[in-house]
Amino acid sequence: MTAPYRYRPEPFAAAVTGIGLVTAAGIGAAATWRGVSEAADAPSVLHRPELQGLPCDFMYTITGLDTRAVLGVATLRLMDRFSQLAVIAAREAVADAGLDPSVWDSGRVAVVIGSAHGGLPFYDEQHTALTERGARRVSPKLAPLTVVNGAASSVATDLGAHGPSQAVSTACSSGTVALGTAHQMLRTGACDIVVAGGAESVCSRLLISSACQLKAVSTRIDDPETACRPFDTHRDGFVVGEGAGLLVLERPEHAAARGATVRARIAGYGASSDAYSAVAPDPDGLGIERALRAALADAGVGAADIGHVNAHGTSTVANDLIEATMLRRVLGEHPLVTSTKAMTGHTLGAAGGIETALTVLALQHQLVPPTVNLDAPDPEIPVDVVSKEARPGVFEAAVKTSLGFGGHNAALVLTRA
Repeated sequence: MTAPYRYRPEPFAAAVTGIGLVTAAGIGAAATWRGVSEAADAPSVLHRPELQGLPCDFMYTITGLDTRAVLGVATLRLMDRFSQLAVIAAREAVADAGLDPSVWDSGRVAVVIGSAHGGLPFYDEQHTALTERGARRVSPKLAPLTVVNGAASSVATDLGAHGPSQAVSTACSSGTVALGTAHQMLRTGACDIVVAGGAESVCSRLLISSACQLKAVSTRIDDPETACRPFDTHRDGFVVGEGAGLLVLERPEHAAARGATVRARIAGYGASSDAYSAVAPDPDGLGIERALRAALADAGVGAADIGHVNAHGTSTVANDLIEATMLRRVLGEHPLVTSTKAMTGHTLGAAGGIETALTVLALQHQLVPPTVNLDAPDPEIPVDVVSKEARPGVFEAAVKTSLGFGGHNAALVLTRA
């Protein structure tokens, strides 16, 4: 009996030429990297009046950003906050890549943006309007402001990108899957440039109430700034954050032809489904293992080549241990592992975009950011987690892993330019 046919595409590495970041750790890629790598200033983990009275009433919040000044009042009216953050990050990424949307071949420019919940806070607001003031008080903009594709649509419109525009929604792996999708689009020649990543802003009383009931979020209400503590013995759940992380990816020949500076390359992508539970990961980590092994094979690299992992690392009791055990099983003990969520919060569908951008910067600087708040490392975590302060290293390849509710797993392999 012959073995089943499996499609093996030619190796392909997408060039990362631009980065845009808006997070609680900093506004802009440089500020976010400084905040995450130096961890000198505490991020803005604020008690939110919208969440008052809940067991978890705080979240990582972007401060000092005047969206009205950046985008204008007319534009703001047509976008929920997650879309606003995506547009701001996209503009930075495109400028960083040295691209001019007024002269590019717009039909060859695609947009792929992930989000888990879209404009959920606006749903909350409009539900209150309906129940308290009646149907006539519900905004006609409910659908365009809350749909998950709102960020992709807004970015494509803002940039004048006429190629494929897509939204990805695979829970907390959405941003990573969006980048993997962009990698595949470039590989097939469907476009020359993709603006891809994730965006999220979910200060939603309804969502946080549910997360509290699920016991997924930290309830350290008296000490919110240290509540998110990935891989720590005393971790008790994640802390929601808002933000956007977008990258400009290009076909290598396109980047070379215009003399672009290549920051790093996305060389491999893998995805899988646990097919296990709507809320819990496969306890053996077999789903994310499949995704990681697929990404390594796609990139044509081995475990020994990986020097750094930006882990999903949510600060939940089970997930951190499952992921770390899987990383040790697949990659061994040598990679330097970090979770940057203690500086950005768990930005849900945006996490993969933000954390892949930080992985690109780690490769460029040959520096692994610390996992802050890691005061008592869990002795059962079997990997080398960087804590307290950034650690320099010499590594040519790195991995970004993401896990999402419903068992949606994704992994990327990135290499130095």
